[in-house]
Amino acid sequence: MSFWDRLPKIKGFAERLQNILKFSRVDDNLLDELEMEFIQSDLGLELTNEIISEIRKRKITNTPELRDFLFNYLKAILENLDYRLDLLEDRLNVVVFIGVNGTGKTSTVGKFAYYLKGLGYSPIIAAADTFRAAAIDQVKIWGERVGVEVIAQKEGADPGAVVFNAIEAARARNKNVLLVDTAGRMHTKSNLIEELKKINRVVERTLGYGPSENLIVIDATLGQNVIRQVETFHNAVNLTGAVLTKLDGTAKGGVIFNVVRRFNIPVKLVTIGEGVEDLKVFDPNEFIESFIPEVKV
Repeated sequence: MSFWDRLPKIKGFAERLQNILKFSRVDDNLLDELEMEFIQSDLGLELTNEIISEIRKRKITNTPELRDFLFNYLKAILENLDYRLDLLEDRLNVVVFIGVNGTGKTSTVGKFAYYLKGLGYSPIIAAADTFRAAAIDQVKIWGERVGVEVIAQKEGADPGAVVFNAIEAARARNKNVLLVDTAGRMHTKSNLIEELKKINRVVERTLGYGPSENLIVIDATLGQNVIRQVETFHNAVNLTGAVLTKLDGTAKGGVIFNVVRRFNIPVKLVTIGEGVEDLKVFDPNEFIESFIPEVKV
């Protein structure tokens, strides 16, 4: 079973779309059905209307042609971006995970550490969410679970100092990837943004270069509500990519297209479930093929 086959709700969307594409011809009834499915899958109203208008403009009349149009149109949105992780072999790579509380940031850090170990990297984790003692405990649990050391200080410590100490520890232990778990409290947004900027400055001053990746972690079940989150953080720091979590709990995978299109940042990782192996590097072609299925007669 492939990774995408483990997403029953997105698979259900693909099956419903497949049924729509079995209509004998493209008419108003088919377009109404298609519009509803795209909105429910969280492509967003603007993109959905754009697609429906383009279908009418091109006067597409048969469903095989419609399927090819949809496939190529959505594929074009995801093209021309680099989806590879920016990790170099000859230096300490710093990957900062950003996002609001509840998105699955800490568990993503743990899963990614496990994934990197499987590739032969030597990761270490910085517990830079010092706002909550529970956050520090949680990242330590994940560190133990995947066999990766966690550098932490007490609750209320300066996150920048935690990251500095973690860089020093990484150097001393010959680690080549530092994963930084950050706070995500939106009710004190200005403080949070300043913390993230400071973490980036600490990395740059200490290493002579900035983070390899600033990844925003977004909850797929929230659909279009994540757009504002991405915008807030993207205005503050240089986001290099996104992580889409909890894909197993939603049919709203269409939000991927809006994140890529509006902010020109690639989705680099996706996660499902709570297992250490429930993380995958995002492959745009594979996703498109799961989202827009071949029509089976």
